[in-house]
Amino acid sequence: MSEGGYSATTRGIRVSVEPFFLEEQSSPEDGRYVWAYRVEIVNEGSETVQLTHRTWSITDARGRVQKVHGPGVVGEQPVLAPGERFEYTSGAPLSTPSGFMQGAYHMVVRDTGETFDAVIPAFSLDSPHAEMRRH
Repeated sequence: MSEGGYSATTRGIRVSVEPFFLEEQSSPEDGRYVWAYRVEIVNEGSETVQLTHRTWSITDARGRVQKVHGPGVVGEQPVLAPGERFEYTSGAPLSTPSGFMQGAYHMVVRDTGETFDAVIPAFSLDSPHAEMRRH
């Protein structure tokens, strides 16, 4: 992952996200703004785990929240042994020129069946069409 991404580690599972605005798929005059985001999941721990489900919270610039929950990611439920990584790219449309996303990957420890949530760090969705304000 390049600099400028977002990263969080939970129980040895590092989740890094790098969002980018897709100008060519967006249509600001129609209130459609589209982002892609690249995710890298690295098992820096000592247990083999499987990602079984994902939960996302997507918030637009007006404070509207969309919850997304489902099995796996991009049609897969990857198993990560210690030292292994899984990467994928997905996307999100909004009706506002900015927003943010955050969430969790629901993981199962293969040896014990124990479950835990690996945090997906909050990350900003900013387009060149957003009014820039300092918080």
